[in-house]
Amino acid sequence: MPELKLHDARVQAAMQLVDRSGFLPVERRHDAGLDEPIGIGFEQTTSQPSLIAWMLQELHLKPGMKVLEVGTGCGYQTALLSQLGVRVFSIEIVEPLAREAAKTLARLGLPDVQLRIGDGYAGWPEAAPFDAIVVAAGAAKVPAPLVEQLAPGGCLLMPVGTPDAMELTRVTRSRTGEVKTEGMLAVRFVPLTGIGANADRDQSL
Repeated sequence: MPELKLHDARVQAAMQLVDRSGFLPVERRHDAGLDEPIGIGFEQTTSQPSLIAWMLQELHLKPGMKVLEVGTGCGYQTALLSQLGVRVFSIEIVEPLAREAAKTLARLGLPDVQLRIGDGYAGWPEAAPFDAIVVAAGAAKVPAPLVEQLAPGGCLLMPVGTPDAMELTRVTRSRTGEVKTEGMLAVRFVPLTGIGANADRDQSL
């Protein structure tokens, strides 16, 4: 992966404020300072901080925006989003991870964070549209429900491809409703799970 340049001062400040170690399993907290993915159990990982920060920067978030996060995981990225002043709607399909993340985020007393246990492939229709959507798992294609829930002027980031060849992909919707998709860089993420994601994999064979 190429060096990711971080120039957004607000994202840099959020990275300084949120202690990654508090979101990791006890046995991995000593690795919190490493810029690498770390396992959080249930065959899931939290991405390296530099990639998370770069993705948040590329979403061009502004306070008050409504953001959908697919894949709460340990809650680290969720906390960073909250520190950026956006309204966070976060979905996690692995119930034990979701409940642990909820406890951690509650201890921090972060504002404007709503969590849900469920299949993130379907998004959060009743809270849509979203100014930004960030997906922390890869799929064969961008889920149609997520594109539909993207507001005019909005941006979606997610890994797309096979487990061995994923590309971080940006989807934007213009003010007039035109949808544009572009690849950004090669990445490795855990696969998106759930009924919709499995259906997409079946169809892509």
